[in-house]
Amino acid sequence: MTTEMQEIAITEEKPLLPGQPDPAKDAEAAARILLDQGQEHSIETPHGLLHVTLHGTSNTRRPAILTFHDVGLDSKSCFSPLFKFEEMQEIVKNFTLVHIDAPGQEEGAATYPMGFQYPSMEQIAEMIPAVLTYFNFRSVIGVGVGAGAYILSRFTMAHPDSVEGLVLVNIDPQARGWMDWAAQKITTLTSSLTEQILSHLFSQEEMSANADLVKSHRDRISKAPNLMNIELFWRGYNSRRDLILDRTSNFKCPVMLVVGDQAPYEEAAVECNSKLDPTTTSFLKMADAGGLPQLTQPSKLTEAFKYFIQGMGYMASSVMTRLSRSRTTSLSSSYSMEGERERSRTLSQSSQGGQMPPSPSHTMEVSC
Repeated sequence: MTTEMQEIAITEEKPLLPGQPDPAKDAEAAARILLDQGQEHSIETPHGLLHVTLHGTSNTRRPAILTFHDVGLDSKSCFSPLFKFEEMQEIVKNFTLVHIDAPGQEEGAATYPMGFQYPSMEQIAEMIPAVLTYFNFRSVIGVGVGAGAYILSRFTMAHPDSVEGLVLVNIDPQARGWMDWAAQKITTLTSSLTEQILSHLFSQEEMSANADLVKSHRDRISKAPNLMNIELFWRGYNSRRDLILDRTSNFKCPVMLVVGDQAPYEEAAVECNSKLDPTTTSFLKMADAGGLPQLTQPSKLTEAFKYFIQGMGYMASSVMTRLSRSRTTSLSSSYSMEGERERSRTLSQSSQGGQMPPSPSHTMEVSC
């Protein structure tokens, strides 16, 4: 009987000396830093370059969460506090995040030359498909604030198959009327650009009640090196056209409208809600919240966002706490205990079909 001998190479593992770097730990730390800071990309589009920051991997079967900021903000100042919030990490680790900066609005952006033709809101919306193509995304969940909400709405209407869900904070779908135009002209003559933008971001109540937050944004905007770029974006937003909304032919995906009860655009958001399909739209009105609820009340917005995602069939096992609701919510109270649990969700959609059942109203007010 022949016995075959095999050579086995044994590698001696030498312990690390005190103070000697561990390559594995260093690589892990570097990966964590990269994940936190994101990967920055400049993407060529039909109307110029877009600065985009990617968090996570683009290789996922789930839709990416794509954000678009408001005027006077960039993707970091608008969304970092929300997506770095502790309770949001359950979502962050399960989805790819894509933050888009409007042209010339990113931190460190070069100032555009005099006479530069800034893209319109419609043209900026037309730049977004290039981002999906660049990362090979099949679909996204859009999260927009103010001007960003308007731009993502335009994109969704033009590319309904690319958007699985839409969260619109402080949206104003209406173009400036003649009275608004005249008021804006007077304001331009009497107020600085910084003060004009602050009145867009904050209500008069917030100006006095939340002085520290307002001051921090006043200082940031007034000292911004790319202030001319911000002005171009501001002018473009004020020149926007009406979003043509009706219940049967606009958004084909679930929509969550969010507005604070002290926000400058509360009435505009309420009007927008009245024009959307109530079976696929939820309206979240946050008590004691102003123009930037993602900064001032990230916990409640995170919770609502989780319910929204669950209603789309994702993160079904996520543990939720119940949002406190106003007693004025106009929903039937004749539910069983299980029905009450379902009713407490921001969206009462079926996770299988992705469609919300008919309801008298999906308006809810969140109290502190």
